[in-house]
Amino acid sequence: QVQLVESGGGLVQAGGSLRLSCAASGRTFSRYAMGWFRQAPGKEREFVAAFSWSGSRTYYADSVKGRFTISRDNAKNAVYLQMNSLKPEDTAVYYCAASNAIGMLTNSRRYDYWGQGTQVTVSS
Repeated sequence: QVQLVESGGGLVQAGGSLRLSCAASGRTFSRYAMGWFRQAPGKEREFVAAFSWSGSRTYYADSVKGRFTISRDNAKNAVYLQMNSLKPEDTAVYYCAASNAIGMLTNSRRYDYWGQGTQVTVSS
């Protein structure tokens, strides 16, 4: 069982940066692949970034490549999403998720646990 709590969202101007954090409970945190998803009003939840459980692979949506960076600290049971050069279209609720799966980490159905989300608003 894993519980996830996101933090770090807020209001930022276009071109600015935010760092989201996801604190996880559970002693087996290091065995999970971790991902970030987002959902804008009226849109479906979409993949943003993911980190394999081994830490050997990262995955990014094309829309955030070169601007966002996912990282994890197993010693702190935490996952981070550094977001730079933010755009108004990045506005959404951002969710942290944990997966027992290997592969296809861009698919939200592969994730077993979800946080409550944190709002990110980028003004133009």
